[in-house]
Amino acid sequence: MTSLASPAAAAPVQPAAPAFGLERIIGLLGVLLAVLVAGINDGVTRIAMADIRGAMFIGADQASWLIACYSASSVAAMAFAPWFAVTLSLRRFTLGAIAVFVLLALLCPLAPNYPSLLLLRVLQGLAAGCLPPMLMTVALRFLPPSIKIFGLAGYALTATFGPGLGTPLAALWTEYFSWQWTFWQVIPPCLVAMIAIAHGIVQDAPRLERFRTFNWRGLLLGLPAIVMTVAGLLEGNRLDWFESSLICFLLLGGLLLLVAFLVSEWFVEVPFFKLQLLAGRNLSHALLTLGGVLVVLTAVASIPSAYLAQVHGYRPLQTAPLMLLVAVPQLLVLPLLALLCNIRRVDCRWILTLGLLLLAVHCALATQMTSAWIRDNFYLLQVLQVFGQPMAVLPLLIQSTSGIAPPDGPFASAWFNTVRGLATVVATAVVEALTTARQHFHSNTLVDRLGNSPWLSDGAEPAALSHRLHEQVVVLTSADLYYCMGWLAVALIVLIPIMPTRVYPPRALS
Repeated sequence: MTSLASPAAAAPVQPAAPAFGLERIIGLLGVLLAVLVAGINDGVTRIAMADIRGAMFIGADQASWLIACYSASSVAAMAFAPWFAVTLSLRRFTLGAIAVFVLLALLCPLAPNYPSLLLLRVLQGLAAGCLPPMLMTVALRFLPPSIKIFGLAGYALTATFGPGLGTPLAALWTEYFSWQWTFWQVIPPCLVAMIAIAHGIVQDAPRLERFRTFNWRGLLLGLPAIVMTVAGLLEGNRLDWFESSLICFLLLGGLLLLVAFLVSEWFVEVPFFKLQLLAGRNLSHALLTLGGVLVVLTAVASIPSAYLAQVHGYRPLQTAPLMLLVAVPQLLVLPLLALLCNIRRVDCRWILTLGLLLLAVHCALATQMTSAWIRDNFYLLQVLQVFGQPMAVLPLLIQSTSGIAPPDGPFASAWFNTVRGLATVVATAVVEALTTARQHFHSNTLVDRLGNSPWLSDGAEPAALSHRLHEQVVVLTSADLYYCMGWLAVALIVLIPIMPTRVYPPRALS
């Protein structure tokens, strides 16, 4: 499971898997806690950025680069962390990443100026990105086959439970405490996670001899390729995409480097990514569908809060109940769903189909929204998301890990986590681009109709007309986004009978 040696190189004999017991459970929970905290940190700082900007005298453009650079370094780290974890040992590497993450969280609010804060956030993103691959590796390595699916359900929490806590925690710190806690909140749980990992994860012998065959060419090509691509996608909408020479450089340069990186990975002796794994239909379908699911989930999570903030002036504290309604039930729904998927008679493709169908119904119902909708109108929709979201994620995890040979485990982890990170960035860019395009379209259309119907403005105040126009633009744009996401979910359903084959969880129940 922890060997990345090529077939041509003789791999050392792997130590016997440690006995499973309470210590291993504590270690797994420690890694899960660290990964959840790292993901929440990104969401909290994004949502609380207005307060951070005001406290640190940062402009909107500078703040956007803080977010983009953190995400870019985080996604880049996901690609290369599995190799370093094998080389330095899983426990040592994980504890080191958490320690660096905590130290940088402590220093970020104390940064004397913007350049130093930007550097700290880039380094913190690298540390945060090292953690998600460790969670999947620990779950696959230490859990017995009969309950391994529950470890995958724990990993699914990072995609379904963690993101929903960003808004409530941002509201808590900014409304009742101080903005510094948007950074410092990670310190107590990370210290607890380090104690649990030190107690529950066995210490493997480091394999420093692997540095003799280190893939320097892959690192020098892949790291800037991912960083440039992510930064270009996140900054593209703000800088008007290819009208900006900087975005052209980032996206085109990143794409060329990415192609060169993948070609290099095909021929290198010890790669970071094993492209040959993509020949498996299940892994390819899981990665492709994962990208589409994350686009849908990103949109349906962001639309209600954006609509309520722009039309009704809701603050994060007032939209927090919507986020909690989706996040908290995941603690019960995912274990129950894992139990269902662990029954041999249950085909996980049915679960995936039903989950995508629920998301499509969610979007179809949401297209009926009007400017009169308030928070209460979204509760039923959120209930559909409570079930649809995990049902669309957990089967993909089962599908992508089933049939993977133990030596290929880190490769599968690198593929899944990197695609997940990139897909989240692409989802953000797609939602922002669609929002901007549809807002411009509806604004132009409504203004043109208003100009051709002067009687509509008789006796009306310009400010009132402008407010009504803005409301309608936001409503129509939100409905369009739901419409697009609904059809995307349907398109992903169409792929299910075509690409994946039936998989069974390890030692499934009869």
